Amino acid sequence: MVDIYEVPAGEPRLTSFLQAQHTTQIARRGELVDARDRPALIASTDDETVGVLIYDIDGTNCEIVNMRASGQWGGVGTALIERIAEVARAQGCSRLWLVTTNDNLDSMQFYQRRGFRLSAVRCGAVDQARRTLKPDIPDVGYYKIPLRDEIEFERDLEPA
Repeated sequence: MVDIYEVPAGEPRLTSFLQAQHTTQIARRGELVDARDRPALIASTDDETVGVLIYDIDGTNCEIVNMRASGQWGGVGTALIERIAEVARAQGCSRLWLVTTNDNLDSMQFYQRRGFRLSAVRCGAVDQARRTLKPDIPDVGYYKIPLRDEIEFERDLEPA
């Protein structure tokens, strides 16, 4: 059984998980975001953190800044997505959105199977972020695909 609970920005367990995953700084949409400065959902089993979803609510939009789940096909990612939809809806949001990269094929199929639609492609955005924001972004990503572009997905939320 996976337990999911909300934690405020800067919570030590969240910070430890992000540091272990090397995902404290997220470059997207031309800016660098510190994931530790955002609230999160933490998924745990038997007091072990098995997933984290960092989010940011701005008006009626809820951005999924980053999501990490231990292992695939275990249901943790899906549980986190459905929980953030509940949290966002309760706070008056009508849309979830996120940015991933062109190499992240697993992420693209995951989100589309959970009701997200492709909403934008920013060609060269990762190249630009590598030059101006985060030089340690690798040139090559998953499946040996050149890492170049940002892909944005969104999902409409029904009113609560």
